[in-house]
Amino acid sequence: MTEKQKISENELNPTAEQGSQHKGRTFAMAMQRRKWSILVITIVFIVAAIIYIAKAVPTYTSTARLYIEQTGPRIITDYEGVMTQSKNYLYTQGELIKSTPIIAKVVSDAEIRKLKTLKEQPVSFIDNLKGKIGLSDLLIETGEIDNQVIYLKKIIDVKIGIKDDIIAVSCVSPYREEAAKIVNAVVDAYVDYQTNQKKSTVSEVLRILQKEKIERDKELDRNFEELLSFTREHGVVSLEKSHGNLLFARLSDLSNSFAEAQLETINAKAELEAVQKLGAEPIRIKQYALAQPRTGVTIFASDRENELYLELKELKAELADALLQCSEDHPTVKALKAKIGQTEQELSAMVEEFARAYLDILKIGYESAQQKESELAVSYEQERKAAQNLNVKATEYSILESKLEQSKRFCEILDDRIKELNVSEDAGALNVSILEGARPADLATSPKKARIMAVNLILGILFGIGFAVTREWMDWRLRGTEEISALLAMPVLGTVPSMTGKKGKGKQAVANNGQKVQLEPKSSVAEAYRTIRTAVFFGVPKGQARTILVTSPAPSDGKTTMVSNLAISMAQAGQKTLIIDADFRKPMQHNVFGFTNETENGLSSVLTGQVSLEQAIRECPTDGLYLLTSGPDVPNPSELLNSEAFENLLKELTHHYDRIVVDSPPVTSVADSQILAAICDVTILVLRAEISTRKASEHAKEALVSVGAHVLGVVVNDVSPKHSRYGYYSHYGYYGYGYGQAKKNK
Repeated sequence: MTEKQKISENELNPTAEQGSQHKGRTFAMAMQRRKWSILVITIVFIVAAIIYIAKAVPTYTSTARLYIEQTGPRIITDYEGVMTQSKNYLYTQGELIKSTPIIAKVVSDAEIRKLKTLKEQPVSFIDNLKGKIGLSDLLIETGEIDNQVIYLKKIIDVKIGIKDDIIAVSCVSPYREEAAKIVNAVVDAYVDYQTNQKKSTVSEVLRILQKEKIERDKELDRNFEELLSFTREHGVVSLEKSHGNLLFARLSDLSNSFAEAQLETINAKAELEAVQKLGAEPIRIKQYALAQPRTGVTIFASDRENELYLELKELKAELADALLQCSEDHPTVKALKAKIGQTEQELSAMVEEFARAYLDILKIGYESAQQKESELAVSYEQERKAAQNLNVKATEYSILESKLEQSKRFCEILDDRIKELNVSEDAGALNVSILEGARPADLATSPKKARIMAVNLILGILFGIGFAVTREWMDWRLRGTEEISALLAMPVLGTVPSMTGKKGKGKQAVANNGQKVQLEPKSSVAEAYRTIRTAVFFGVPKGQARTILVTSPAPSDGKTTMVSNLAISMAQAGQKTLIIDADFRKPMQHNVFGFTNETENGLSSVLTGQVSLEQAIRECPTDGLYLLTSGPDVPNPSELLNSEAFENLLKELTHHYDRIVVDSPPVTSVADSQILAAICDVTILVLRAEISTRKASEHAKEALVSVGAHVLGVVVNDVSPKHSRYGYYSHYGYYGYGYGQAKKNK
């Protein structure tokens, strides 16, 4: 493998590190090119944020913090009580605080109804809430929709502490004093509701027990009169002899058990009737159940219920965040409200299921107590009859005495329970501590100016970068020398400024541009070609760049102008230079130097043996510069260039000329350039600024390297002064120090 092929292979297969660096540089350059677009989009987002902040009505949040201790006195039995998981209980209280009865009581206050917060509620909010809040939440006593109740439920928020059992009740309002007043009113209404609810429940149980107490007192009086009458008639019958008798001992035990069974039946009946009176209000049944102790019946919230409470809390938090960014009609807000409604309905269903289950348990307990009492009554009656056969009188006396003691004990128990209920009726079922009352907020909670500005700034930058990346992805043009060098992994030999001024028309314009170095030696264009000439002279070891192919990826990239001006600059440097126009498809070099290709002999005539080489080569106006035109058209240009005759001709010419510059067709059009690149020492690829694309350039480079061409570098043509990324000419122009000026200074 030759040295030229090794270089070409290395260029075609860059390392992974080079690829990564290329991508990084390409992205950075893309951002640099689109910096104004990114800046404008960012400014638009910031301005939008400023407008929103300026127009947004500031709102204030006032918060009260409560601690609710789950307690409950013994009502009927001696048992410890029903307990529930703390979180489930607190979530229930949180929902109760925002329930319609509590909020309706707050709104019923004339002072609250006059607040601006409720009077200035959005007109359209009720339309957005229809269908999303349950019907029971929309109906008030009159059966009509109460906008203020619904709106107040919307702006009240209840949160349960994650790390503690503190309940935070807050309200958002444009008026700071009113927000605090509303929160305190809600807290007071909740405390009153709990107290009244508990009192009504305990009062019902107390009424039942007092009624039973009256009946038991009458029974006690009857038993006493019976015992007294028996004693008057028969005297006191001693029961000392019966203490050792198993029958009497069993009778005594049955008597005690029967009394306890009767007490259990009364307890179960009282509790069942109290709960049945609350049958239309499942939430009150659950509150009653949570407050009543019952040993051995520990009720825990289901995993699904806990999940629903957590999910409801998260949904409400998401809804609050969404309302900061979106309107009530936004699909996301509607979806969240629909989900909240579904969750609340499912929780309500679970509360109803709990109430039904609790009522069933009470019924079963009551029926069990009745059955036990009946069985003990039968056993007691059997034992009593058996005892009568042994000692009728003693048994009668014992029975009367036992009935009296039983009645006394039962009346004492009822007295104790009634006393406890009287105390608990005044104390309340829940111990609610207001840890912190609501106070007017000092600072507005929304709009959050810093957050909005930061979010819009980030969004503006991201949208700007996205816009820039999209524009770059859709724009395949090469932008700047750094991108060209990184993409093609080749050096940029130089940049040629756009040729402005009077160019003439047709062939005259071609001649003027093609001889720019000769006609305007002091121009920045001439200096650019001299820079490229220097890069060619020193880019490869001396003697290894005798034949130079100039080509481009596509037509109109400026390779013909590049060939003529580069050759003129080499001739001016004292190099005997020959231009070979090998573009049989569209030859142009004869137009540059004023020759007629149709009537003159050229390269095709020499290769076909029609004329000698000396006859075909023409001398140009520039000293040391010669031209071999393409000659008459040939039917098979590629076969002619790929012939041994052309290769021998090129070798022969290297003995007579210092530099041979070859003009060729574009790489992507025909295979002529690849044939010439394989024969010539070095190849220069010409790209047109703002025109040449990445895909075409990469394809051209790969096509050249695939035939073993030594691509020396890239020349960027037609660079506008405003495109500073292509080189220093656009910044500084030409120094104004040409050859003539140098001689004058000398």
